[in-house]
Amino acid sequence: MDLNFTPDELAFRQEVRHWVAENLPTEISHKVHQALRLTRDDLQRWAKILGKKGWLGWGWPRQFGGPGWNAIQKHLFEEECALAGAPRVIPFGPVMVAPVIMAFGTPEQHKRFLPGIASGEVWWSQGYSEPGSGSDLASLKCKAERRGDKYIVNGQKTWTTLGQYGEWIFCLVRTSNEGKPQTGISFLLIDMKSPGVSVRPIVLMDGEPEVNEVWFDNVEVPAENLIGEENKGWTYAKHLLAHERTNIADVNRAKRELERLKRIAKAESVYDDARFRDQIALLEVDIVALEMMVLRVLSAEKSGKQSLDVAGLLKIRGSEIQQRYTELMMLAAGPLSRACIHEAMDAGWQGDLAFPTSILPLAGTYFNMRKTTIYGGSNEVQRNIVAQTVLGS
Repeated sequence: MDLNFTPDELAFRQEVRHWVAENLPTEISHKVHQALRLTRDDLQRWAKILGKKGWLGWGWPRQFGGPGWNAIQKHLFEEECALAGAPRVIPFGPVMVAPVIMAFGTPEQHKRFLPGIASGEVWWSQGYSEPGSGSDLASLKCKAERRGDKYIVNGQKTWTTLGQYGEWIFCLVRTSNEGKPQTGISFLLIDMKSPGVSVRPIVLMDGEPEVNEVWFDNVEVPAENLIGEENKGWTYAKHLLAHERTNIADVNRAKRELERLKRIAKAESVYDDARFRDQIALLEVDIVALEMMVLRVLSAEKSGKQSLDVAGLLKIRGSEIQQRYTELMMLAAGPLSRACIHEAMDAGWQGDLAFPTSILPLAGTYFNMRKTTIYGGSNEVQRNIVAQTVLGS
């Protein structure tokens, strides 16, 4: 197995690096490198820049308007964007629902939904978790009842990331109570401007309403918005979750944040502490190991070999690494790692404080990253899945 990049792949990396340097707005990359607040406009501005180039759907095949890149090219694109300080592309449209629409949707659904995702014009949200259905997603209760040419949807979704910006939401809904719980679930696309849809923000410990509750009260959804067959949504959900868990690993962001950790440690004069530097070194080794795992998967895909189902492994290791680098940043900054008060920062007064603004968001980021080992399927559940599917025990 050769994990070195070929000359053609290195040339592709340079092409992407040059384009990103020319097109990524400096004010956005500054915010990303300093972990400052990104607005909806910031996120969608970058998405539209990528969309205009035809790269927002960087993982898409050519027949659906994508660049048709192989696995290695996709990885290099993601790495160059992350290292340059590009915002992480909100995955719900281009990375998650789009592959499901491509694989299981009708030609009419392809024409209707994919162009808006590819251009960055339409903001998608994910409606999976419910108050009593997180890791045990098959127990979901949000109900969709077929009445003629429409479904009537009633119920609740929760932890809907950035749902306050959502224009469309893809939902798992219960259409049957017969048989196993998994057999009565359908995959439905819902316009969030429909009467009866309400979004209620949930303010997290970092002070941000990043997640939301979404309520459906007799919401009418055209039956043509059903993806695939009724009661087959669990199959489509598993297809999507593999993309989500691989995306959560986010080794490229970990590499960028490792360099930020080193900058903070040097600025706060703790880099010379051998014990602290040991912890940075251990983290770096684990990030390299995670990258090697990703490259092994990519090498297998490139050669046409069937790789192990390692999405769960990537999710476990990637989410734990994200928590560790935020913890070390907090330790490096010590008592200055206070929570970021966004209203005060927006007003400008915190910029006059006698310590770097790079310290301000650390506590908020630390609090936010507590979730990573839970969402996308908790790590405890993922370890059970890995034991069964990869280790065969």
